[in-house]
Amino acid sequence: MSTEESTEILHDFSPIVRQYKDGRVERLIGASKVPPSEDPVTGVRSKDVVIDPDIPVSARIYLPRDPPSSQKLPLLVFYHGGAFAIESAFGALYDAHVKTTAAEANVVAVSVEYRLAPEHPLPAAYEDSWLALKWIASGSGGEEWISQFADLNRVFIAGDSAGGNLAHYVSVRASIEPLDSINVVGAILNCPFFGGEECLGNEIDHPIQPKASVDKMWHFVWNGAPGLDDPRINPLKDENLHKLKHKKVLIFTGEHDFFRERCLNLKEGLMKCDWDGDVELIDCEGEHHVFSVVFPDKENSKSFMKKVVAFINDQ
Repeated sequence: MSTEESTEILHDFSPIVRQYKDGRVERLIGASKVPPSEDPVTGVRSKDVVIDPDIPVSARIYLPRDPPSSQKLPLLVFYHGGAFAIESAFGALYDAHVKTTAAEANVVAVSVEYRLAPEHPLPAAYEDSWLALKWIASGSGGEEWISQFADLNRVFIAGDSAGGNLAHYVSVRASIEPLDSINVVGAILNCPFFGGEECLGNEIDHPIQPKASVDKMWHFVWNGAPGLDDPRINPLKDENLHKLKHKKVLIFTGEHDFFRERCLNLKEGLMKCDWDGDVELIDCEGEHHVFSVVFPDKENSKSFMKKVVAFINDQ
């Protein structure tokens, strides 16, 4: 193959990812990774574990400073964002975000490293995400930070963007395929990546990410995707939505988030279905997609973290 042929672009989702006709994938952001560490400011320690070496699926576990020996801490299972195609649980952005959450909320956190599209098209990320929760429920291979310090009766599932989509999927699946040794208490969905055949609100001509672009990305990350009304992309088409066993859901979005209409739609759907729970949506004026992850020092981001802390700790 000539150099000219190998640089011909097949799919261009700049500034996120490109795929070339020779199959090469270029991730334009979110490709760098940082090692686990002990944070000198928060005292949070982290380490990496292998969940399944054959697939592979792994995770980074976070333990807050001086965890009590007399009482176990809530467990947060987190799925990173990145349109199913970029970013990592081991990346600097998400390492910082989950580390801060572990410190502020005083939780043990498991940040899942799932496979990325297009090399591993969906539903790979869904299966990896579910596998991670099953690994925790089955004893996490004897992982001591989980067995000694995490309360599996107080499990929260969270994620942002594509990770918010995965978190919702895992929440529903855990409700219809119960895992006996864990109890999911709530879900935190931060600007979750959802869609649908029907256009909502200003999606069709959204100034940052119009619906056609989002739809195209869905088909890119899932070659042969089952359609935009599949329940994994459109939760209101899920006949099991009302079967959620946890009793509370917290949804975040922003005024300029291109998934804002989907967040509003999910809140309405949860309120109208037969689900016996409470849903709260925080819609931040002037904010963009996953602002709380990208710009953690903003006042609205600090308010986001306070809300997450209160949600987890029943404050």
